[in-house]
Amino acid sequence: MVRKKGSLILCSAFLFVAWNALLLLYLWGRPPIGRLGELGGAEPGGKEAWGAGGGKSGRVNLAGELIRVAEEVEEQFETQKKLLEQIERQRTGWARQRAVERRESDDVNRVKDVTIQQPPRTSGPIRTNVADGEQKRSLQPGPTSGPGADLQDSQGSIRDHKVTPSSLEPVIPILVIACDRVTVKRSLDRLIQYRPSPELHPIIVSQDCGHAETARVIGSYGAQVTHIRQPDLADIRVRPEHRKFQGYYKIARHYRWALNQVFHTFSQPTVVIVEDDLEVAPDFFEYFRALYPILNADPTLWCVSAWNDNGRDALVDPSRPELLYRTDFFPGLGWMLLKEMWDELEPKWPSAFWDDWMRQPEQRRNRSCIRPEISRTITFGRKGVSLGQFFDQYLRYIKLNTEFVPFIKQDLSYLLKEKYDEAFIKEVYSAALVKMEQLQQTGALSGPGPYRVQYSSRESFKVFARTLGVMDDLKSGVPRTGYRGVVSFLHRGRRVFLAPPEGWTQYNTSWS
Repeated sequence: MVRKKGSLILCSAFLFVAWNALLLLYLWGRPPIGRLGELGGAEPGGKEAWGAGGGKSGRVNLAGELIRVAEEVEEQFETQKKLLEQIERQRTGWARQRAVERRESDDVNRVKDVTIQQPPRTSGPIRTNVADGEQKRSLQPGPTSGPGADLQDSQGSIRDHKVTPSSLEPVIPILVIACDRVTVKRSLDRLIQYRPSPELHPIIVSQDCGHAETARVIGSYGAQVTHIRQPDLADIRVRPEHRKFQGYYKIARHYRWALNQVFHTFSQPTVVIVEDDLEVAPDFFEYFRALYPILNADPTLWCVSAWNDNGRDALVDPSRPELLYRTDFFPGLGWMLLKEMWDELEPKWPSAFWDDWMRQPEQRRNRSCIRPEISRTITFGRKGVSLGQFFDQYLRYIKLNTEFVPFIKQDLSYLLKEKYDEAFIKEVYSAALVKMEQLQQTGALSGPGPYRVQYSSRESFKVFARTLGVMDDLKSGVPRTGYRGVVSFLHRGRRVFLAPPEGWTQYNTSWS
């Protein structure tokens, strides 16, 4: 291939030189202007002058000949320019091909299999310090020791799972939103423990609040993570009645700044966002890598989340960790979005309460997220701006997946809207319709299900949800984990669909 391209370039160069030689011979062989008569032509001003007469007409014809010759020369120069451009394209293409072949050869020699049990101790492609609005970027090797470096994988089922980085695999950074929790160490330890490749999953920790002790904890990881700092720590001017919500305003400001760093400063195409009080599952990275192509392919999706709001132990099927769903409710708590989506959201990003803002119809625009049956994240942070809202009642009981699922090897195209909706509607509305009393009474139902409980109003949904133990709040009319109004969960070991009547078309935003 290289020899063939070299020959092509040499032929092009030969043609270029030959063309110029012919052009020179042509110009040399032309009679000088004003002495055409010596070669049998007419002299200007004579009886057989170029024009009908001499004098002014001859001068006009002389000017016309000069213009014609100039145009011919210009044409020749344009032809030469095109030849040169063609040669340059061939040369550039050849050089690019050689560079790709050399890089692939180097990758084969340099890259080793990376196991989750013992991740490589390098920093990945980004090494950055961001403070006071300044970014400094460099490539630095990671340390061979440090917090998280000696973590060992406790899950025997994933010991043989390997990821070999290549230039064809997408880079999916992890953005950790941090403030003043020194327990961010727990989150970072698990991320580094389960990360299959630092090159494919650089970890960026964005810190707000200016908390020195938390900064020291993050800094102790050295080049295993990239530590950036939100430069604006000033209080935000808010209405008097919103002073108690100052923390929510600062969180929204921090999210906007941090996401702009990922997408605009680091020029990444996507990101997974986790907060400093989240612990991840062993297949957290596998989950997002497998779903990245689905998110890219389906315009009716706008995020992938690792979280199941109704993921308490009694409400999920522990034998089906591979189950995935579409949901109309934005879950958060470990979620992936694309740069294109951030380009849409960033210009209108809210000053506070960003997660509830994401759940409004104007932002969701009838798009959905992917969520798992069993959560790939859990939260351990009762302390926070929400003062433990839902934590004691729900969040502390969420089950974290412990079984590694090889999602990348599975066909996940069933999650694309056209395929999913047809199968989902059929499954839900072919399930036996039962009354709440039948579910509650022991022995009233035989068989494993699934069963369907129907609600027709906001009040009936909330009563049924509380009775069955699922979260009963609605945001812009959408129930948590709901898809087309349907909430799917396990009740006493049976699959139950809490569903609106058949023929559902849209959410009622007054149900909030």
